[in-house]
Amino acid sequence: MAKYSVHQQPVETLLSWIKSGEIAIPEIQRPFVWKSAKVRDLIDSLYQGYPVGYIITWRNPDVKLKNGELSAGKKVLIDGQQRITALTAAVVGQRVLNRNYKEIYIRIAFNPITEKFDVLNRAYENSAEWINNINPIINDEISITKAIREYMKLNPEVDEDLIEERIENLKRIKSKQVGIIELDSSLDIDTVTDIFIRINQKGVVLSNADFVMSKIASDEAHGGNKMRKLVDYFCRLLVDKDFNKHILDNDKTFVNSEYYKGLKWMATGSDNLYVPDYIDVLRVAFTYKFSRGKFSDLVALLSGRNFEARTYEGEIAECSYNMLSEGLMGFVNQTSYQRFVMLVKSAGLISQKLISSKNSLNFAYALYLKLKDQNMPESEIQHYVKRWLVMSLLIGRYSGSVESMIDEDIKQINEKGVKLYLKQMEQNHLGQGFWEFALVNQLESSSTNNNAYNVYLAAQCYNNAPAFLSKSMKISSLIEQRGDIHHIFPKKYLSQNGYLPKQYNQVANYVYTEQATNIKVGMLTPQDYITKVISQIDNGIFDISTIDSKRTMEENFQTNDIPGLLNTATHLDYNDFLEERRKLMATKIKAYYEQL
Repeated sequence: MAKYSVHQQPVETLLSWIKSGEIAIPEIQRPFVWKSAKVRDLIDSLYQGYPVGYIITWRNPDVKLKNGELSAGKKVLIDGQQRITALTAAVVGQRVLNRNYKEIYIRIAFNPITEKFDVLNRAYENSAEWINNINPIINDEISITKAIREYMKLNPEVDEDLIEERIENLKRIKSKQVGIIELDSSLDIDTVTDIFIRINQKGVVLSNADFVMSKIASDEAHGGNKMRKLVDYFCRLLVDKDFNKHILDNDKTFVNSEYYKGLKWMATGSDNLYVPDYIDVLRVAFTYKFSRGKFSDLVALLSGRNFEARTYEGEIAECSYNMLSEGLMGFVNQTSYQRFVMLVKSAGLISQKLISSKNSLNFAYALYLKLKDQNMPESEIQHYVKRWLVMSLLIGRYSGSVESMIDEDIKQINEKGVKLYLKQMEQNHLGQGFWEFALVNQLESSSTNNNAYNVYLAAQCYNNAPAFLSKSMKISSLIEQRGDIHHIFPKKYLSQNGYLPKQYNQVANYVYTEQATNIKVGMLTPQDYITKVISQIDNGIFDISTIDSKRTMEENFQTNDIPGLLNTATHLDYNDFLEERRKLMATKIKAYYEQL
């Protein structure tokens, strides 16, 4: 059986397919990541008749309807989004989104004398030799005769026959051929992905979420195209509030839908803790509503796949779209979203930089929505979701094969209930050996993007702990304000005594402290600056620190897990200090986890 067919189509036909919706483009609402120079190169290659690579489409399977008839599937664009977006920008003249979600025009200028293309700039705009914008000529908005006449008026000395030939060549860009590989509808996602990688030969991994977005973008029968917009618009409003005006002005149909009512609060809402992208939104909605974790299953279900009979049925597709719709609306629900973010913050995870795994957040939100649907009391939901989130961060649960882990966890929770399965996970992963050895070893690191260290900081925020050598400044305030991380044993001091960066930048040598304190400590030895603090307490002068009593100092050391040996420590004691502090930090994390 042929897995795919290869044929050529003129640019004009390709663009007409896009306009008519025969090819569904999943990426049209997302930022265009090509540089303008690549658009110029694409147009130049078409002009010269060079190959411009293949567009890959995958035909949706034919679905059996209730009356027994088959409905023909549309083509879904699998690869070539950037090239097609470049063509719609340069040839059709549509605006595209840049990386900052601002709409821009990409104007390509053409010099018929040299046959060079370039992105329009001020110099070309002021030069008579350059045609400012190729789009009106290629698109028949200006006749060839008029284009030649206007050019010759500005360049009377140039050979008119030459210009006519070059402008006619420019016009022919629309008839230049583009290769199209159409993958058979019977192929599964894994095969499609494999073909995609082999054709690209760049080892590009095509996200299964992109298949989902392609799939729903091409569906109008069940409102999938509106769901697609719900996902894109929500993610965009998170980072660009002005985009709401664009929706109101340009997408009246969507504005009148339930989906817009569900997401419009984000036009004035703000959050920088959980900023999901389209993959995150799909993952949460799917995991929560379908109790599955593999996007390939979602594509199959949206196609109407009957896993047992191995057929495609309209009723299964309809049911799957309804469930996805409910999942997405659950995700964007203002109350749920805001309460979840508050729950995460209440666990001490007050900043993005303390959460090393977006998928831990995603799973926690899916779990939150699921338990909420089960009408579990809010206090219990908070307990289980916080514990699951912190446990998954500590053990790096979703750092490997994410989809398999999510699939396993949500199915087990579905089957056993969250209480029993969480207990099972804790017994398997958070036993005595974890707290006393594995966690201590995790803290032996010079990377601040370290799960154990980040959870330690969350524990400090949860406990409202003061900064090192500070009476009232809280660690949480310094994290929010990007405050100073201070070396307890100053790095210059350790460096002078032969320690390497990997040694003096250990996370167990870090504390948050006020900038003024950090500067005053400078490169003093711990013994020297602690002696200075004690002397200042005795004399009532608070220069190096705001701590005003020895008891406050002891409490400050205790909450920051500082071993007692620091008072008399020199560089010779550094490794013993690190070992002792790692144990204290691990004990703090354990106590914090048990409080959640």
